[in-house]
Amino acid sequence: MSAPKMHFHVETVRIDAHGSLARCKQAEIPLDTDLAGNPNAFNPAELLLAALSACIVKGIERVMPILHFELRGLEVRVDGVRQDAPPKMESITYEIIVDTDEPERRLELLHENVKRYGTVFNTVAPGTQLFGVLRRKA
Repeated sequence: MSAPKMHFHVETVRIDAHGSLARCKQAEIPLDTDLAGNPNAFNPAELLLAALSACIVKGIERVMPILHFELRGLEVRVDGVRQDAPPKMESITYEIIVDTDEPERRLELLHENVKRYGTVFNTVAPGTQLFGVLRRKA
């Protein structure tokens, strides 16, 4: 018997010509849906990159206790390149920066877990050139 599947639900409401509001659980995220852009909210492409970075952080949080991995800090930087015709995210690069004393092999193991078990990561990867590195904080 397989485990029950997780279900997700988000509702978005257009506020005006400059923005919308996404709601999920008890949280709200203002969205840039203005054709001219809105510097006070994430646009859809930025939301995709934010979802990927959140997926990476959550994946690391999930495996840290399993791997007995210790870190003092974590930062994820994500960049995307959009093509125009057809409009899509052509490529995404990411950099995971961990502040840790763990040996290099354990950093590789952490990165492999991020790539193998991330829901958003594995949704984006098949349709996008996705490349990234995990490195130790200098």
